[in-house]
Amino acid sequence: MSKPSDFPLPTGLPRPVDDGACRHLPGTPMPHVVLPSTAGRAVDLAALTAPRTVIYCYPMTGVPGKPLPEGWDMIPGARGCTPQTCSFRDHHGELKALKAEVFGLSTQTTEYQREMADRLNLPFEVLSDAEFKLCTALRLPTFDVDGMHLIKRLTLIVRGGAVEHVLYPVFPPDESAAQTIEWLHANPL
Repeated sequence: MSKPSDFPLPTGLPRPVDDGACRHLPGTPMPHVVLPSTAGRAVDLAALTAPRTVIYCYPMTGVPGKPLPEGWDMIPGARGCTPQTCSFRDHHGELKALKAEVFGLSTQTTEYQREMADRLNLPFEVLSDAEFKLCTALRLPTFDVDGMHLIKRLTLIVRGGAVEHVLYPVFPPDESAAQTIEWLHANPL
């Protein structure tokens, strides 16, 4: 199993700023959007049953041996999807103990995500919003690079069918799970 240290972040990454793009989300009901998962099932985001659900959203994971888009490291918040995913994998037990179900989410296809999920031995599912159904319904922030339309890095905490809290912007990405756990401890069920 890989460790976050297996995917070190470069120094000097630009820090994303809070542009207000998620301020409307707390209290918003989860839409009736059904997304495919890397486990081969369809997940209805309006019918989540866990006491809390953590959905960490990320732009895209790279594929070993394939270069990232030109200038990727200089886009604030773009770099670090694999370290972020590893942090949620490594803290999965603690999140479960806090009664939180975890999903990753990107706008990549399920087939693309499945390679990463298998390679990183993820104990949770990754959802594909390749058709931008959730991004559109919740008006999530996105950006364009190299001909791709991608979601910005953020973490939704869902409770009782609505967005309870949003962590945005997320930085550094390899501390995303720890930041989420800190919020959950400060806001117990």
